[in-house]
Amino acid sequence: MTDSQSQNYTVVARRYRPMNFDQLIGQSQVATALTNAIKQNRVGHAYLFTGARGVGKTSSARIFAKCLNCKNGPTVEPCNKCDQCTSISSGEDVDVIEIDGASNRGIDNIRELRSNANIRPSRSSFKIYIIDEVHMLSREAFNALLKTLEEPPGHVKFIFCTTDPEKIPITVLSRCQRFDFIPVQTDQIKNRLSEICQNENVQADDAALTVLAQRAKGSLRDSQSLLEQLLSFTSGTISVADVHQLLGTADTGVIFEIAQNLIHANSKPSLDAIDVAIQSGVDAGQLTEQLLGLFRDVMTFKAGCGAEIFQQVSPDDLSKIEALAGAIEMEPLLTVLQILDKTLVSMRQTAHGRTLLEMACVRICNLSNLQSVATFLTAFQSGKLDTEKLAGLLAAIPTNSAPIPSVPSPATAEQPTLQKKNEVNNNEQAAESNVSTTTQSAPVPAAPSENRNTRVDPANLEKIWRQAMESIGDTTAVMAANFEKLAVVGENQLVVTLADSYNKQACERPEKKQRIEEAFATFAGRTFRVDFEVSEPAAESEQTQPAKQSRRQIIRQLHQHPVLQKAIEEFDGEIIEFRPNKPK
Repeated sequence: MTDSQSQNYTVVARRYRPMNFDQLIGQSQVATALTNAIKQNRVGHAYLFTGARGVGKTSSARIFAKCLNCKNGPTVEPCNKCDQCTSISSGEDVDVIEIDGASNRGIDNIRELRSNANIRPSRSSFKIYIIDEVHMLSREAFNALLKTLEEPPGHVKFIFCTTDPEKIPITVLSRCQRFDFIPVQTDQIKNRLSEICQNENVQADDAALTVLAQRAKGSLRDSQSLLEQLLSFTSGTISVADVHQLLGTADTGVIFEIAQNLIHANSKPSLDAIDVAIQSGVDAGQLTEQLLGLFRDVMTFKAGCGAEIFQQVSPDDLSKIEALAGAIEMEPLLTVLQILDKTLVSMRQTAHGRTLLEMACVRICNLSNLQSVATFLTAFQSGKLDTEKLAGLLAAIPTNSAPIPSVPSPATAEQPTLQKKNEVNNNEQAAESNVSTTTQSAPVPAAPSENRNTRVDPANLEKIWRQAMESIGDTTAVMAANFEKLAVVGENQLVVTLADSYNKQACERPEKKQRIEEAFATFAGRTFRVDFEVSEPAAESEQTQPAKQSRRQIIRQLHQHPVLQKAIEEFDGEIIEFRPNKPK
């Protein structure tokens, strides 16, 4: 290529820019609205084109300007041959002024625009201002533009283009006709790239164009820029391997291999596959993004969607997606997506992208270890967890890798443990009947059972109440256990006197009161209605009144609970704070 040829070379994105609305790809709704406005003589004085980069905003503005200022116009089909059309297409027309909002954002630039707007166009019907990235204008510049924008001269038209309409003042938005440009579909981008390759006499694999179209993410200009790089990278033929090598992406087979290892919790093969991919030139960030896209396609398939909405893989890979979807439940799948998404966000802030990807993969492979923890938390929050059950849950934590399971529902998790608990209670009752009370060295705490027939009297009332509250084990139960007086009123009514109204309101919450009544009925052997009241102020001075428990004292008391002691021991934790439920 000679020097003159090099100077006259035009990049693909500019050479294949649409010249009329029929060539505009992926924005049929915009083309229809603007052509109908011209046909019906309803052309407004200000338009706002919004959308992502590379979807045709500036190209549409130029086409619209040609329709208005063409020698045969206003027309919906500009000739693209007259001086006006050719100069507008090249961005050099004297009556169509294109302004970069990022570099001409000051109030002085807008004042100059306002003064020039009153001058009639030199050779065309309209003077048209196309302001790109208009959201970059300063607040003062927007204020200076408002009056002219609302009542411009009849020969002036404004077309604003922006990727961030939220930054534009509402006073400006209300004076414009807004058109939202949507991302171009992958198939439309692929077809356009195929047409360009044919015009450039270049052979391109169908799979290579698919990868390029997916990588563009709805931006036609981005796809054309990538194709421009490949035209320089290859010599007449574009293969899918060339695309992966240029973009730093991995082959689809590698992505499926890593995803399958992650679903089956195989950490070592996953890390080995990542190492091989990165050694071959794959970028860690691109690999993470591909994995996120693949699991997204798996999610859509499990949700009942078809292959037509796949973004990472082609419909030909439907059988592989189906196999992955059958090996993982929806909840773990959503967790995998969240882990990969957060990894991508963290990668933008560090140079250790590979390490973050490997950490994410190991974390995904160990998701099965969270199953027993989730079951423990569900049982603990329901107030039905005892020391024996805790030991069983801790023993159930897997030590080896296993496929990622779905988290069981509370009912499924509780059933085997409750059955075992009843068996233990029956054994305890049988053992107690054969042991003389005079030979017992220490009292054994009563275990809850619906079959127990305990006589409630003033002698054992306090003991039964404290045992019931300990079986619940939450903060509200601690408040209820810190009573001032207990009294059985009538045959099946228990009145609990508390120190203050705050504790009373917390214990009287419907769900808390129901749980307290159920626990007390279990230990008492029959149903009681539990009512709470606040003690009357004592006549003595405040110095003689019992002091209210502090947060430190309550936390110390929680540390003495047998279930929490076992949890602290097994999980190597400690209680640093508790949060009592506030009354509604």
